[in-house]
Amino acid sequence: MNKRTWKLAHGRVLDLTTPKVVGILNITPDSFSDGGSYNTTEQALQRAKRCVEDGAAMLDIGGESTRPGAQRISIEEQIARVIPVIEAVRRALPGIAISVDTTRSEVARRAIEVGADVINDVSGAEEDDAMLGVAAKTGAGLILMHRLAPPDKDSFSDRYESSPKYSDVVACVREYLSARIEAAQFAGVDASAIVIDPGLGFGKSVEQNIELIRRTDELCALGYPVMSAASRKSFVGRVALDRDSDPSERLSGSLAVTALHAEEGASLFRVHDVKEHVQALRVIAAVRSPG
Repeated sequence: MNKRTWKLAHGRVLDLTTPKVVGILNITPDSFSDGGSYNTTEQALQRAKRCVEDGAAMLDIGGESTRPGAQRISIEEQIARVIPVIEAVRRALPGIAISVDTTRSEVARRAIEVGADVINDVSGAEEDDAMLGVAAKTGAGLILMHRLAPPDKDSFSDRYESSPKYSDVVACVREYLSARIEAAQFAGVDASAIVIDPGLGFGKSVEQNIELIRRTDELCALGYPVMSAASRKSFVGRVALDRDSDPSERLSGSLAVTALHAEEGASLFRVHDVKEHVQALRVIAAVRSPG
């Protein structure tokens, strides 16, 4: 298994020798930062084109919000939201990698059929027993994320009355992801198709999120590429501004997290502000590679 090459569906491969930016495209009315901004296929397609122009290597398209407190929606509604967008993006941008952000295997299967290459499952492919089989059968890339609870039972990182309970947050996340990797491979998912995500903001306090970033090398030691998905999240705002904040205020803090997480070993960065993150990562790459 090569950490530098990520195998995706449809024979596509993503080179991870340098960090890659993943542009967020939420087809939802209630996402925490950009809910309602791209609710028509044309709006979503224009956003996709901007992301690619700004340097995104992949687009992450989701039809169900995963913000804390978000209500669940049906499989049928998710399909109605994301499939037309994936079809339109694939026609207009044949070279871009596409991931579908879903915990439902039927949504993932339909998305791969119409051109998506990756399944981004925030439940670690635990919520739907058929998800790992879909990933194996389609050859899709698979992002396995850790979360403590589903979004409708979770809270924003800076609003817990008491911190979520972990004996050691990094050790617990690593143990969980290791088990999900084993389950995925047992189901037939190629090791080279797997990326892991510590789930920043999902069931972690501000301090626990920071600890996960600080000790990313312990997750990298599992031998799989690590995704960083901190963009505009509440813990970023709390650290950067030391107060309640709106997601629109969190760009500077998000860029700092991306820079630090890249230095700690993360390979993929799921972000709202593509151009700014691409530029920051280019600077980091230049400093890392003299000449």
